[in-house]
Amino acid sequence: MQKADKSQQVPPAQDFTPPASQFIAPQPEETVLQWQAASRPFKKRKKQYFTTIVTITLLLCLILFFAGQVLTVAVVLAVAFLSYIMATIPPHTITNSITTYGVRNEEALYYWEELGTFWFEKKYSDEILYIEVSRFPYRLAILLGNQSKEEVTELLSEVLLNQKPPLSQIEKSAQWLQKKIPLDIDS
Repeated sequence: MQKADKSQQVPPAQDFTPPASQFIAPQPEETVLQWQAASRPFKKRKKQYFTTIVTITLLLCLILFFAGQVLTVAVVLAVAFLSYIMATIPPHTITNSITTYGVRNEEALYYWEELGTFWFEKKYSDEILYIEVSRFPYRLAILLGNQSKEEVTELLSEVLLNQKPPLSQIEKSAQWLQKKIPLDIDS
């Protein structure tokens, strides 16, 4: 093993501190607007809805079973069970807020840098705020509850664009299917 020549050693780095004008002190997160609402839209379903779900599930399971798709039968049963659970168990209440860092949905924080456009839609009797997100879940759906739509629009418009994107091919197909096969007929 050779010893390093002292003349080839690099001198120790000098402490370099940039001028104080280049530092930006971190700011604490402050809540601008906060409200509580249900975690998802909910509608009390009638017996007709459950009867339709069971009928469609049984028909699909029979067709898939005779086609030899046993694992797909399990998936269909799981989706039917999920739709039953979502229709019978009401959602819990969560806290939503708009802060100086971004939008907070319960404990999840979505920073302004990763948010895109926003728009509103109505489902059942609930007003829903949709925000495009650059990471999963890619689209954030927040119920407004008793919160004023105008106040939320005013705050979000300062940072985000209020524009509904065009429907994707899957969304168009889902709307068409929903019109052709209504699961729940309102009286």
